Amino acid sequence: MNKVLKVLIVDDEAHVREALSEMVCTFCEDVEIVGEASGSKAGIEAIRKYQPDVVLLDIDLKDGTGFDVVRHFQPLNFKVIFITTYQEYALQAFRFSAIDYILKPADPDLLAEAIRKARVLIGHEQTDLKLNALMHNLQQVSGQSRKIVLNTMETMHVVHVNDIVRLEADRNYTRFFILNQKPVLVSGSLIDYEEMLQSSGFFRSHHSHLVNLAFVDRYEKKDGGRLVMKDGSEALVSVRRKDELIAALGRI
Repeated sequence: MNKVLKVLIVDDEAHVREALSEMVCTFCEDVEIVGEASGSKAGIEAIRKYQPDVVLLDIDLKDGTGFDVVRHFQPLNFKVIFITTYQEYALQAFRFSAIDYILKPADPDLLAEAIRKARVLIGHEQTDLKLNALMHNLQQVSGQSRKIVLNTMETMHVVHVNDIVRLEADRNYTRFFILNQKPVLVSGSLIDYEEMLQSSGFFRSHHSHLVNLAFVDRYEKKDGGRLVMKDGSEALVSVRRKDELIAALGRI
């Protein structure tokens, strides 16, 4: 039998708290709603009082923000799932930082999945590192200035996007080649990272290769085409991407 997770809801709208509570109780197993709070100060007090395992935390509160709440608890001994109406730019910051979030109005299936993940990860991840990366990313205008959180089986890496030379698909994993570091192998398909990084100067040169155009040293046409990167590594170029690649390099 699973441990009963203690869940606290912090949101300044009563109808949202009610809806979240009903969803959690209906769609999540082995959970208990231990309390609710309507603002940042009340949220801090409620966390201290109830010692929750998971906090469903609105970002925009009437007397502050959800970030104000988490800053009071370092290191965090609970899992945070942010509830937000943030638009695409801010959501990119969440994705880069590997922070769990649910868009309003909350989808019951996504909420249940986030709580399931929280149960698995409690006590096994460095949430503080993720939150620090998120704070950094929310302040950035340039995508190249962002940080990305890469989780391996043993370590959590926080990497500047502009230090990533290239990515290479390895079955259901992706290998990151990073300036002056050993490669990092993480779970997830290359297409997932392409969606995150394409606005930061990355180009899919081949079905197995995603490159940072800033690190391209030269394009060699022989053997079907390949890119030689500034670190000496190479990436393949597919025939159908060649013209688009040449155009992209010309815009740098």
